[in-house]
Amino acid sequence: MIKFSGKLGLQQRVLPGYRVPFFDLLAGQCEGGMSVFAGLPRPVEMIASGQTHITKYKEAKNIHLFGGAFYLCYQQGFFNWLEEWNPDALIVEANPRYLSTPSAVKWMRTRGRKVIGWGLGNPSPFSRGTGVRSHFINQFDAMISYSQRGAEEYAALGFPREKMFVAHNSVSSKPEKPDDRPLTIDRVTILFVGRLQARKRIDSLLRACAEMESKPRLIIVGDGPERVALMSFAKDVYPSTEFIGAKHGADLKPYFEQADLFVLPGTGGLAVQEAMGYGLPVIVAKGDGTQDDLVREGNGWQINPEDYGALVSTMQNALSDMARLRKMGAESYRIVSEEINIQKMADVFVQALNSVN
Repeated sequence: MIKFSGKLGLQQRVLPGYRVPFFDLLAGQCEGGMSVFAGLPRPVEMIASGQTHITKYKEAKNIHLFGGAFYLCYQQGFFNWLEEWNPDALIVEANPRYLSTPSAVKWMRTRGRKVIGWGLGNPSPFSRGTGVRSHFINQFDAMISYSQRGAEEYAALGFPREKMFVAHNSVSSKPEKPDDRPLTIDRVTILFVGRLQARKRIDSLLRACAEMESKPRLIIVGDGPERVALMSFAKDVYPSTEFIGAKHGADLKPYFEQADLFVLPGTGGLAVQEAMGYGLPVIVAKGDGTQDDLVREGNGWQINPEDYGALVSTMQNALSDMARLRKMGAESYRIVSEEINIQKMADVFVQALNSVN
């Protein structure tokens, strides 16, 4: 395990619960320790905040300004935290909407210390505001991207490729090898795990299952604002649908083990990698680029989230060959076991830190 010899400070707008295992792992690789500076989300975001075990945590006072495309955030207490923790290196979210970040970078600069940006990329390189984003990211000594696509987008803004690192977005540890699934089954089981909200397009999944020739068992795990409406819709469209409600951690295991295929028809969703850890092939909607690294021809399919026809045809294709489906599941497990997990992610962060110090 590689180490960073100094003291690390890490800024986040919020500290979501799913990031805690990664931050604690990264803290264990910082010989001088690590402290996270983050505030609370807006109530409308419904983000579950976490509690770290190894990482030191300092709560920021997030001042949320405007909304939608005009959203900005100022984090009070940034300088107090920097003075108290006095980090040797700082990693910040590479988001120009966070107004206190440039001043924090200057604070580090005056003390001869390095700052690394961490972000998704720049999906609209020719949109208004590109100049602002280019200026913002080029203040960093190195850049960590969630995905290869994001790294290419930063390069298009002029950030030097030799200072770029790709830490594949991950929320899970290296998984244990799952039990082999049988090649012959009476009925295929399709699984969805995630928040029940409109952008996940679960209604499309219900309709698509109804179009399958051999009707699959459909399990929906999760809760959210669309649950009542979806349960009502399912009664008319696919009444055998099983709505399990919210499950977390070990309580999810039996559902992943029962499934033959994981489907995420809309954008977002952290459960994809977890499903792959259980040896499941996946169908996911194209998103911000993080899915590109996880979902490949050998282990699944990516579809346009707005293309219902593609969802139906891809599901039909997936369910037409069980032997192929099992091979794709094995490849899913290999990817998250060998390439994309929070240990690999932490190692890249430490490599980036050691490159600038």
